[in-house]
Parts: sequence; C-alpha cells; structure tokens
Amino acid sequence: MVEKILLAHGDGGSLTDQLVKDIFRAVFRDDSLDAEEDAALVYTSSRFMRMSTDTFVIHPLVFPGGDIGKLAVAGTVNDLAVCGAKPEYLSVGFVLEEGLEVSLLRRIVESMAETANIAGVRIVAGDTKVVEKGKGDGIFINTTGIGFEESPGRLHIRHIRPGDRVLINGGVGEHAVAVLGIRAGIQFSHALESDCFPLNKMIEEVLKRFDTVRFMRDPTRGGVATTLKEIAEMAKVNITIFEEQIPVKPEVKGALEILGMEPYYLANEGKVILIVAEHEADSIVSFLREFPGQEIACEIGYVAEGAGHVLLKTPFGGTRNLKRLAGTPLPRIC
Repeated sequence: MVEKILLAHGDGGSLTDQLVKDIFRAVFRDDSLDAEEDAALVYTSSRFMRMSTDTFVIHPLVFPGGDIGKLAVAGTVNDLAVCGAKPEYLSVGFVLEEGLEVSLLRRIVESMAETANIAGVRIVAGDTKVVEKGKGDGIFINTTGIGFEESPGRLHIRHIRPGDRVLINGGVGEHAVAVLGIRAGIQFSHALESDCFPLNKMIEEVLKRFDTVRFMRDPTRGGVATTLKEIAEMAKVNITIFEEQIPVKPEVKGALEILGMEPYYLANEGKVILIVAEHEADSIVSFLREFPGQEIACEIGYVAEGAGHVLLKTPFGGTRNLKRLAGTPLPRIC
C-alpha cells in the first residue's frame, strides 16, 4: 500500500509529529532541529549578514538533473553567493498537497539534504502545512537563506565601468529545456539535464583569487537577456554581447531548433554572470573552466557608456536591442 499525505499530517497532532520525526528530522539531522524550539539558535561569525528568501513551484517536481528539493537549496544558496556572502543556514517551509506520496516527499527531502551538504550549509529551521487535494499541485517549498560576508560593498552595481567584460560560467538554457522536454513528453536524441547546482564554493574561490570582479548575478527566470537588461539599467551603461560567443551546448541548441526558441530568455539554475575588469577577464575564464561542469565558461560581451541598453551582435553584422522578458513562455519553471 502506497503511503500518502493526509490532511491530518498538517493538524499539529500525532501524524504531524511522526512526519517531522520520520522524514524531516531523520534526513536533515541538525542539532537545531532536534532542539524542537520555535526559533533556531545559530552562531553568527560576522556583523554583516545577508538574507534571501525564495519559493519554488516547479512542475514537474522531478526533472532530469534535479528535483524541486535540489532546486530550492541551490537557488537560495546561489542568490546569497552572487552577492558575495558565504551561505551558512537555511530554513525550509513545505506546503504539501493531500495525497502526495510519502516516498516522493522522502526523495525530495533527501535531495535537499544532499545538496545542502554539497554547498556546506545547514538546514536549521522548518515548517510544514498540508492543503486539500487539488489545492497545492503536490508540493511547494519556501527557503530562506542566511549568509555572511567579510567585505560588504565589494560587489556592487556602482563598480561597473565602461570597458569591463561580461563572463558566464557555462552553457545557457539547460534548465528550461530539460524541464520543458519532460513536461511535454518530448524525447530528444541526446539526454538533456538541468544545470541546477549550488555555485557558492566556486564563487568563493573566484573572489579569493581575483580582485576586480565588479558584480555578479544568476540569470534564472528571464534568462541572460533579462538579467543583463536589469544590470544595464541599474548601472546606467550599455552592454553588448555577441551571439556567436554565447555558450549553448549542442544538445540544447538542437532542442531549441526543434522547439523554435531562443536561449537568451530561458531560465538557468547553475549559471552566474560576472562583470569583471578587462585585464583579468581571460584569467577568470581560465580559472572557471577548472571547475567540473564549467568547461565552456567564456566571455560573452563588454560594457560601454550608454543608457541601459543590451545590444546583441549577430554573426551577420546586425544588432538587436534585447528587452526584458515579456510574458511567460514557460511558466512554473522554478
């Protein structure tokens, strides 16, 4: 008999206690959770704290290269890391739908624990609610992350200068295409996987090694184009990127040709855009390529004086003015 989530799992009684003990505390295994207090007691190593929160509603819950649990941890960790903070603590909130298979919940929770271990962060607080069947689409997860930074202001939009270079750590569009493929039941000739992964340790090493990283941001919803447009507008500069330099893995490019989509606006979950000084750009690219999975990191463009435009140079000599993403071509992506 398949064990499923009942409404009673959310009423605060014996079934709630069993769920918390048998799945969440058993898998996450942290002293703060074992204390069963209403608020976690954690050690702070700095006066300068960063906090980020995000909610994940992806469909399907499990996809090639990841699942909603891995995505929830990696997404919040990366949001802290691109600000220059070292992520240390996470809280997690679950909204479970009546009828969700307990075995699937356990798989997702174990994935969260594994990803947190890779990232070196602790899950120290959590909450669970159960909603009626048909009201929750399986599971929604909210994560809040806390990290600390030694040099507040080191990474800031105001540091960006004309002549700076734009880098990315790998191929774009992988997360969106992997999710879209399984959602639509499309069988591609090559296996496609999401790039969902915590980048904090790589980013920490980059910041230790190089002094002229001006700014970073992860191009999740809205993709590379929307992220660069946000940066250009905030910094009051123009950013020019070159179509032939934007890294797209062959299997992703083939899938996009079938789907009739462009990679610039597709979501990524394991990518970071770096704005760096020109003289360190090549060295940073070489350093990024030393990390597993980042072998096609590259420079994709440069910063110039301007008023917030993102210009895409095509191989044929043309120029497109890229705007922010309009509409939702792929909803429920993260």
